Amino acid sequence: MVRLYIRQKVFSIGDKYNILNEQGQPVFSVSSEIFTFGAKIHLYDVTGLELFFIQQKLFRFLPEYHIYSGDNVSAIVKKEFSFLRPRLNIDSQFGNFTFEGNLFGMDFVIMNNGNVVGELHKKWLSFGDTYELTVYDDDNAPFFCALAIAIDNCLHNENDHH
Repeated sequence: MVRLYIRQKVFSIGDKYNILNEQGQPVFSVSSEIFTFGAKIHLYDVTGLELFFIQQKLFRFLPEYHIYSGDNVSAIVKKEFSFLRPRLNIDSQFGNFTFEGNLFGMDFVIMNNGNVVGELHKKWLSFGDTYELTVYDDDNAPFFCALAIAIDNCLHNENDHH
């Protein structure tokens, strides 16, 4: 099990995040492209190597994001129509997942075939967006970080890109 902290940099041009381990050391960084139609976001390791690229698909009834590893689509994140609790479906090369949120869209469980494989919790009293991501399979931590960024955009930034 690995616990990571995703912190948005508040005073930056475009979305930028640092992803830290429990000791507060950086393990990944995230930056978005500016002046683009739709969100285009990159996830890098500490050496600056791009691990995933997240792209918002435009002209969809409900938000949709594609996550790429190199030129290959690793996952498609789609928001489902729901009244009270946010729900997203993820079809990926790592399996199919659902993210189900609570009433306020701040706490999510990540499910795969009915099993909880991770959790994402938004911190209430923080400067900028901060999430705590718990992943039960350490090998998939970078992928789940990319999912968390896509979901944050899908749920909270949709109005900024129209």
